[in-house]
Amino acid sequence: MNDLQLEDRLMRMEQMLAANKEVLTFDEACLYSGISRSYMYKLTAKNLIPYSKPRGKLIYFEKSKLNAWLLGNQKS
Repeated sequence: MNDLQLEDRLMRMEQMLAANKEVLTFDEACLYSGISRSYMYKLTAKNLIPYSKPRGKLIYFEKSKLNAWLLGNQKS
């Protein structure tokens, strides 16, 4: 197995682990949602996405709120 295959498997395992958590870190939320880091920073800076910053430094996302935001504005 080459390095690229191992890296891909590791990323999928990390995504599976993040799927079981209630609260996601910034990087986990990016992986979970498929949103790039730069766009996620823009969303948080403009308060367009629900997040928490409990100590004024690290950003966290409640998975249920993130899911609701991702599924918002549904079309029939």
